[in-house]
Amino acid sequence: MRRDLFAVALSAMLAGVAWGCAPEASPPGGEPGQLPPTDDPLVQQARSLFSPIPKDPPALPGNPITAPKVELGKMLYFDPRLSSSWLISCNTCHNLGLAGVDLLETSVGHGWQKGPRNAPTVLNAVFNVAQFWDGRAADLAEQAQGPVQASVEMNNTPERAVQTLRSIPEYVMRFQEAFPGEADPVTFENMARAIEAFEATLLTPNSPFDRFLMGEVTALDEKQKEGLALFINKGCAGCHNGVNIGGTGYFPFGVVQRPDADILPPDDKGRYVVTRSPNDEYVFKSPSLRNIALTPPYFHSGKVWDLTEAVRIMGAAQLGAELTDDEVLAIVAFLRSLTGDQPVVTYPVLPPHTPDTPLPDLRVNGPGGAKAP
Repeated sequence: MRRDLFAVALSAMLAGVAWGCAPEASPPGGEPGQLPPTDDPLVQQARSLFSPIPKDPPALPGNPITAPKVELGKMLYFDPRLSSSWLISCNTCHNLGLAGVDLLETSVGHGWQKGPRNAPTVLNAVFNVAQFWDGRAADLAEQAQGPVQASVEMNNTPERAVQTLRSIPEYVMRFQEAFPGEADPVTFENMARAIEAFEATLLTPNSPFDRFLMGEVTALDEKQKEGLALFINKGCAGCHNGVNIGGTGYFPFGVVQRPDADILPPDDKGRYVVTRSPNDEYVFKSPSLRNIALTPPYFHSGKVWDLTEAVRIMGAAQLGAELTDDEVLAIVAFLRSLTGDQPVVTYPVLPPHTPDTPLPDLRVNGPGGAKAP
């Protein structure tokens, strides 16, 4: 990206406004003014940039959320038979008992292969502008199709996944209930739509910061309020705003100062792989900061385990600011207030396979699938 665009981005961030994305002033699905009135200036300032996580999922375009579809999606999310090895499920890399991540630098997939990037949390991911660090999937349904086919992840093919599902009578019945009226509901696309419907329910409302936005001024302590003010006024909210406090747009990593090569690997050019635009080299989707205290390690490279260090790096790399120890600790205190109620998910009892179900294939080079970029 050209240095003049860097300057524009930095000016926007230092002004505490979004660059390339619009902050939401009210909860998704709600009308402006829905939040209780408040005279507190910090609450008012925060409301101009952020929104509380709602308790109910948003509508999915072209994919109505129904109870049968969500239940099917939950089963598929936990079913390792969508992988060729019968070892890896969606929950392997996005563990719902671990805030939707796997607590690894980069995920370990089929044949103990390491993936190229850190696995972002699936919690609240429905609010992201797109999925994956480079935004190559427009929504959660498109995202759900990628890992199944990636040789470094689940190493399967759409045809084999559908063959597996069609070989299990209970799955056939559940697809018919989830997608009524369709002549052939057991498809790879419907598998992904069901997983999307389930993932859309994985919300974490009621964090201290959400309660603060709702007018409960004492939900944040003084150190957290200090951190919130710094987060806004130093410019962090330029890239991390909206309901998900991030996930709203794409930004260069290293606006002012490029991080070390282990944190920003030179061979991973981010969104450039998707757009092939030189302006998108080392540009990534801003991650959501929701539940950030629970989801180390940080950055797409997964090289930073300490939240304090991550804040220091972002201050220098994105804002050109050498934050003091007290400022860093205050911002970290605020970030810890973003931990919401974790979804409670009952592990499903999965239906048994049949003689027609393709058996586990542990070969690293089979049955195939494209490598994840």
